[in-house]
Order: sequence, then structure tokens, then C-alpha cells
Amino acid sequence: MKKGNLIIKNANELVTCSGFKAKAGVEMSDLHLIFNGAVVIEEGIIKAVGATEEILNNYDENDYEVIDASGKAVLPGFVDSHTHFVFGGNRAEEFSWRLRGDSYMEIMQRGGGIVNSVRATAEASKEELFKIGLKRLNSMLSFGVTTVEGKSGYGLDYDTEIKQLEVMNELEKVHPIEIAKTFLGAHAVPKEYKGREDEFIDFIIEKVLPTVVERDLAEFCDIFCEKNVFTVEQSRRLLNKAKELGMKTKIHADEIVQLGGAELAAEIGAVSADHLLQASDKGIADMAKAKVVATLLPCTAFSLKEEFARGRYMIDKGCAVALATDFNPGSCFTESIPLVIALAALHMNMSIEEIITALTINGAAAIDRADKIGSIDIGKQGDIIILENPSYKFLPYHIGVSIVEKVIKKGQLVFDKEK
Repeated sequence: MKKGNLIIKNANELVTCSGFKAKAGVEMSDLHLIFNGAVVIEEGIIKAVGATEEILNNYDENDYEVIDASGKAVLPGFVDSHTHFVFGGNRAEEFSWRLRGDSYMEIMQRGGGIVNSVRATAEASKEELFKIGLKRLNSMLSFGVTTVEGKSGYGLDYDTEIKQLEVMNELEKVHPIEIAKTFLGAHAVPKEYKGREDEFIDFIIEKVLPTVVERDLAEFCDIFCEKNVFTVEQSRRLLNKAKELGMKTKIHADEIVQLGGAELAAEIGAVSADHLLQASDKGIADMAKAKVVATLLPCTAFSLKEEFARGRYMIDKGCAVALATDFNPGSCFTESIPLVIALAALHMNMSIEEIITALTINGAAAIDRADKIGSIDIGKQGDIIILENPSYKFLPYHIGVSIVEKVIKKGQLVFDKEK
């Protein structure tokens, strides 16, 4: 029996999320459900999808590992398309400061925030970062994540930025979860460059970006486009240079102030624009027209006690919306997919169908992999989760609790809550 040969049969609900590109607007509600469904995976690739009776007439179960999913819902693996999971240290004290009323930007202005994590990450060895990264990936896997995006950005210098990306590349070699790597060298302004932000962008473009590209350490380039961080023009300059060098682009846009990041994302053809709590109506319209995925991060708004991004409005205006955790040491220290689901359902007025789309096919599109993952379609990787319950509707109903029982990556069982 070949590795990655698997049949999943008798699924009460087979939630295929069928599609090979981002789903926008009303399309997000269509999950392409199959009752009493089955999936055939050969050498890690999906070969057949349909009703169990029909599938089993054409395939001999003796040639495969078999999972009987009777009474269970089966879905594509979740794609967490925005995280910062490789970092050193913690910022627990800053969280307590925020609880007493200090704002995120106030903490950042007095030397806390991202710069705090920069110090700890610079001091951590590659071995230490690898060990803690592995632990975090194991936790993500238990929540049903089969692909994750990871950003650098806690270096703001040459050595530490490269170190973070190297660690992610090493982690991917030993862990089932696939990692989409993003270079976020322009995550904050280092102290030595305060007031000389243009020079820091020059440094990133001239000194760090070429190594990232030459060594193929990252697929995407990202920047924190925000008041008192990097301007729209500085962001445009860096991202356009990254595109010239063959990288795809993302942008932290309009999180705290309405600066025009969403409009810039549409202008340059970014794969995604993320956060978007303050995105303008025009920016949202521009993104919908340019087919930029709007990646929303409800756990961050929740943690910062900010208003949530206008997910309902964005979907109604024809945007493709993805959801992600934004797992990081400061503004959102959680990798909890169940919390993302609960907040999107209860505070962003998204239906559970839209939420599932946002965490599967649209999450895949947010890292430009919708042709390979994010749905249960013939030709895609066999990345699948099996729930404890008979319906996907239990995902928001069991509030804040993971109901993922099994996780399959490329046709192999890689997590089983029952074992």
C-alpha cells in the first residue's frame, strides 16, 4: 500500500468548499456539500470525490487505508493565512498595561510593542526559535490547520530577519504543516532609524531583500503601512521593488488609522491586504475590483478592544474575505481557530458558511495556493479535517472549543484526538 493512499467514507457531511480561486460576495456561502460523502486520496493527491456508494463501486478498499467518518463532518484543512509564529520572548506585561487603558500605539511609542519582541528574538538562538516554533505548530495542527503563513519582522536587521526565515524553512522540513514564508523586514522602525524611515526602507531594499530573494527564503514581501510606522509612499516603494525581484506582495493595511493601505493594495495588485479595521469604502471597493483578498483578524481586534473589521460590509460589496489568527507575541497571543470562528460569527455578522470559506479556499487564495489546497477537489492535496460532530454547524456552536478529531495532510493521518 503506497504512502498517502486513503479513503474517507460515510461522511455525514462532506464540506468540499469546491473551487480553485478565491470566492467573493455571495459565492462565499456555497460550500458544495455532499451528504454521505467519500474522498479517495492516492499518493497525497485527491483522486475522487462523491457519494460513498458511488465511490466504493469504483475503488477497492483493500488497496487503501480507510477511515469511516460515519456521523462526522469532513472539511478541507484550515489555512491560517496571517501569523507571526516565530519569535522569542513574550509581552505578558504589556498585555496588563493594555488592560489598564494604555493603547497599543502608546506602548509602541515608548519602546514596547514590536521593538520589545525584536530584542528577544535577536537574543534567541536558531535552536531555541526552532523548538518553540515546533511547539506552536503542534498546537495549530490540533486546531485543524494544515497550512500556515509565517512572517519575519522581529529582526529589523539583516541577521535576525534571515534567522527567522531560516527557522521557518527548517521547521517545514520536519512538520506536517506547510509554511508560506513572508518577509516582513519593514514591521516597525528601529530606534536608530527614527526620523530616517526612508533610509530604513533603503536598507531593507538594498541589503536584506536581495538575500531573501537569492536564497529563496520567502515567497511574499509585507510591510506595516500605518501612521507613525511606514507611509503609503514608503510602502509602495518597497512592495514595488519586491515585485520587480519576483516576490508576491501583502500589506498590513488600515489597522489603526485610515491611511489608504487598502487602496494601495489594489493599486499594486497585492495578493492580500490584512487587518483593514479602518479601511475606507473606496479602499474596499478598489480591493473587490482588483480581486485582492481581504484578510481579517478578529482575535486582534478582540485583544486590543477595538471595533471589528467590517466583514459583513466587505462581503456584501463583493470582496473575497479570509480569516486568520494573527498569532503574535503582542497584539494577539493566540493561535485559536475556534476563537476566530466564534468572533467572526458573533461580532462580525458572518455566516458559518462564509466563515468556513474564509478559513479554507479563501485562506488558500490569501497565500496564492487556491489551485493546490483549500478545498476537497480532484487534483488538490489531500489536506482534510474530520470533526467530532455530524455537521459543520457545530463549529461556532461549541464556542471557543476545538471539535477537530482528526487531521489528514497529503493523505496521511497526522493528528488524532482519540490517540
